[in-house]
Amino acid sequence: MHVQVFHYAGCSTCKQALTWLRGQGVAFDAVDLVETPPSPAQLAEVLRFSGAEARKLFNVTGLVYRGEGWAQKAVGLSDAAILTALAANGRLIKRPLLVVTRTGGKGAACIGFRAPEWHAALELP
Repeated sequence: MHVQVFHYAGCSTCKQALTWLRGQGVAFDAVDLVETPPSPAQLAEVLRFSGAEARKLFNVTGLVYRGEGWAQKAVGLSDAAILTALAANGRLIKRPLLVVTRTGGKGAACIGFRAPEWHAALELP
């Protein structure tokens, strides 16, 4: 199992999530989503693993989302166009993102931090 967390260092929820993971004894790779945003393919994997719609990946409370008018810009965009836009600017992405990859292409993903959902995604005892 490989665990990746896309986070933003200045985000208190991200800090809480990373602390929670460490407390659970989970080994993970932390990736700053502003410095190294996930690719469109990685974001597509998040959608596949989570079952969410592409629009759920937007950080709708973020300054970039509101300041650049993404609520209007996103209307009518294809999922591919949304994923491309998100990959171009990590500040648009709701955080943190948990991506759990297991053998055989299976996995789980969580958008945002809710401990019970992360617990289930990681299949912790």
